Amino acid sequence: MTQVRVRFAPSPTGFLHIGGVRTALFNWLFARQQNGVFVLRIEDTDQSRSTDESIQAIVEGMKWVGLDWDEGPYRQTERMELYRAYAMKLFESGRAYWCVCKPEDLEARRREAEAKGLSPRYDGRCRNLGIASPTSEAALRFQAPQAGETVVDDLIKGKIVFDNNILDDLIILRSNGYPTYNFSVVVDDALMKITHVVRGDDHLTNTPRQVPIFDALGFPVPRFGHLPMILGSDKARLSKRHGATSIMAYKEMGYLSEAMVNYLVRLGWSHGDQEIFTRQELIEKFSWDHVQKSAAVFNPEKLLWMNAEYIKTSPPSQIARTLIPLLEEAGLKEEVRRVSEEWLAQLVILVKERAKTLTDMVMWVTPYFGQTVALDEEAARKFLTADIAPALTKLVARFEALPTFSKQDWEECFKKLVEEAGIKMGQLAQPVRVALTGRTASPGLFEVMEVLGRERTLFRLRKGIERAQAS
Repeated sequence: MTQVRVRFAPSPTGFLHIGGVRTALFNWLFARQQNGVFVLRIEDTDQSRSTDESIQAIVEGMKWVGLDWDEGPYRQTERMELYRAYAMKLFESGRAYWCVCKPEDLEARRREAEAKGLSPRYDGRCRNLGIASPTSEAALRFQAPQAGETVVDDLIKGKIVFDNNILDDLIILRSNGYPTYNFSVVVDDALMKITHVVRGDDHLTNTPRQVPIFDALGFPVPRFGHLPMILGSDKARLSKRHGATSIMAYKEMGYLSEAMVNYLVRLGWSHGDQEIFTRQELIEKFSWDHVQKSAAVFNPEKLLWMNAEYIKTSPPSQIARTLIPLLEEAGLKEEVRRVSEEWLAQLVILVKERAKTLTDMVMWVTPYFGQTVALDEEAARKFLTADIAPALTKLVARFEALPTFSKQDWEECFKKLVEEAGIKMGQLAQPVRVALTGRTASPGLFEVMEVLGRERTLFRLRKGIERAQAS
């Protein structure tokens, strides 16, 4: 059996789109399942739009979602001589010819054809001129078959039949010597021994143009598979107006790479009713048979739910490590350096049920750093009042009398004081919460105290008393 070899071949003309990541992911899963080879190839022959920054964005995006490649990244601009050599091979075998039609003439003929309701394809007027050495600017065209059919046994869509009489004699080398997409991709796939070409179905019309080129060069034709598009909620093609489409934008918004991978796999593929998969489960269970033939609809709420599930179920120490750069960006660099990974993991456990993203988590954990806490003014005015100052003072005194911190002992002490004062739990709990976290919402009060520790809890309560007395 031939070893499976697949590729992901993005054009570096912008950020790495989540649709591209899904295509890469399906190829990667298939390669890993089959003990095959996953190739990364950068298709950068479009010099007017390709940038090194976009190449870097592609590499960073692939690394973030953990899609490691076995070969590459290859760059087409470093393989130009190969394309020219194979183009001339087609010319020498009579399967390509020089076209000296000027761009303005081609455009005029295209408009004329459209006006008559005809296909605006090249009319072939240079096909039989036998130009051996053009004296002016010329492009090299592939002589496409004009009769018969091109049949594609698509991995996802099944058998597709294309009539060859609709094929154009497409340009394979432009007059500036640069290869066109449909030609360079065939040479690359052939020389890299790609066995399965799986890409978005926006490339479906390219396939009958490429198959005859494989045949003309004497290369085996790979299996093709075309993935349906990802649509927005309005069933239009996913774009910026539906929200973020760059994979790295989701990293910046606090999504976990594991959640993104899981969600993108489920966006057009299923295995029974299972929603959450480990990476190994995805590799084991992946099958082209279960990739849906219709377009998938991107659901931001479903992605957010899945991310929240990963935050809840991932090892707290892993979440803590991922959180550190975001905390540093939020201005807590020095504070983060002073705490242990164990304490940070404890903090993650404290807030993970409340956070749907890592940026949510940064907001929830910020009050637990440092000696003091910034008070929400509205909360402080409402709860840290002169009326509550005596009860807070008694609470601190009783806490101080306890030799060590024990969550159970402090909770009993708190409840006893509430009972003696004849007040409701919330009447004391909310002022204490505001004094400790600066906010009216937090995890369980005594879990908060446990994370803050005895000294910081007492310090912040004393500051809360000062604020209450000053009011």
